[in-house]
Amino acid sequence: MNKPKMVIFDYGQTLVNETPFNPLEGTANSILGEMGRYGVEIEKQPFLEVHNHLFQNYLYEYFGIEFTKSTVEIERIFKNSACASKPTENIVKLLEFLGTQNIRTSVISNISFSGAFLKECIDSYIPSHKFEFIIASSEYVFRKPHKRIFELALRKAKLNASDAWYCGDNAVFDVDGAAGCGITPVWYKGAIEKSNKYIPKSERIEINDWNEMIDIIKAL
Repeated sequence: MNKPKMVIFDYGQTLVNETPFNPLEGTANSILGEMGRYGVEIEKQPFLEVHNHLFQNYLYEYFGIEFTKSTVEIERIFKNSACASKPTENIVKLLEFLGTQNIRTSVISNISFSGAFLKECIDSYIPSHKFEFIIASSEYVFRKPHKRIFELALRKAKLNASDAWYCGDNAVFDVDGAAGCGITPVWYKGAIEKSNKYIPKSERIEINDWNEMIDIIKAL
């Protein structure tokens, strides 16, 4: 196992611990279920992302609702109503350590919210760290575990897959998805939902606390 030149992070339940997302608290509608995003087994979820702005356009125009606020502000109101978030334990410590080791960092997130809003969220929860780039699936068509979104990150970083680690909580999207692209997966279980029944099929590093990852990298 090589010391990584870049560590790529998932967002929800990895960088940030979110309470269970309840779209009904944000907007009372079943369209998200029809899109295959909620209430659908992981293996049956689509590989293609639908941008939240498109979802908003349909939903609010369907009900004849008009807004004077920007699309990003509408997203902010929706998300803040649907879930609460805070940084995962010791993530700031890990990011500071990676900085001292000159290990680059970035983010890939399966998220329908805009890239601008995702960056805003990350900057608000972890203001002390600046990621090299942030990839929101909403802006790039493909969702994890599709290899193309991982390949995009590698091209942006100008790295081979063997030079990167990917940290995430989801066994299928994050662990198996990264492994399928040749990236070393790190299964972060510190914020994983107890009801998660999936186990990765791929070889991986498993950690329950970010301090464990610091120790692993120190030993390389």
